[in-house]
Amino acid sequence: MSQLRAVLWDVDGTLVESERDGHRVAFNLAFEAHGLPWRWSEDHYGELLRITGGRERLMHDMTSRADAPATADDRAALAAAVHADKNRFYGDLVRGGRLPLREGVGRLMDECTARGVAMGIVTTTSRVNVEALLQVHLGAGWAERFGAVVCGEDVQMKKPDPEAYLLALEQLDIGPLEAVAIEDSPGGVAAARAAEIPVVVPLSAYFAHAIIEGAVAIGPGLHQRDGWRPALRPDAHLPVVTLDDLQGWCTQMDTVSQFG
Repeated sequence: MSQLRAVLWDVDGTLVESERDGHRVAFNLAFEAHGLPWRWSEDHYGELLRITGGRERLMHDMTSRADAPATADDRAALAAAVHADKNRFYGDLVRGGRLPLREGVGRLMDECTARGVAMGIVTTTSRVNVEALLQVHLGAGWAERFGAVVCGEDVQMKKPDPEAYLLALEQLDIGPLEAVAIEDSPGGVAAARAAEIPVVVPLSAYFAHAIIEGAVAIGPGLHQRDGWRPALRPDAHLPVVTLDDLQGWCTQMDTVSQFG
């Protein structure tokens, strides 16, 4: 493992617990606005997360609904309209303070900035969603803190394809072993690993019991040192995950291949 030069952040489930309390709620509001009787429960939305991308999830869901439009073109048109309104509702939820950063995220970002470690955003969500979220939490100049911002519109293939991560490495002009990805889902981990980037996984609500293959470390969150595999040494003065911890896990990665 080379010296760590960049931390690459996934967004949904990683920066914020946005899937259950953000995107799912916003989709249901959009269904209501379009006069559709569909509502996604927490359990059903968890199943849909196996499909990457919000519009893609909606298209997949419509294939099993008898009251969905009959043709593929009509379903695509409806999905585009609903998804656009869903993004608007999501922005309203974010601006209303409904989606706080996960504990430990802001502190680790501040440490990156203080120590001159670059950061990137690598997500399959829409740019408008990323802008709404990070402007609320990091301020109007949020983009200045990131050397790469890769969103769903920037790639042809979404995760688990590695295209988004490869593009981020290109924008940062670094090699894969000079970065670490922070991801919460099996698909996100697979995307980073396909780009040969080490991955650390703070488990999210929807993927708390998922089988994660290829991560260098898995744990309950960046806000605590206990509960991680590989284990971290206790530190009464700084009881959180630090950049040095990320570096240490990546250095050990030849001996760590899978957690489940």
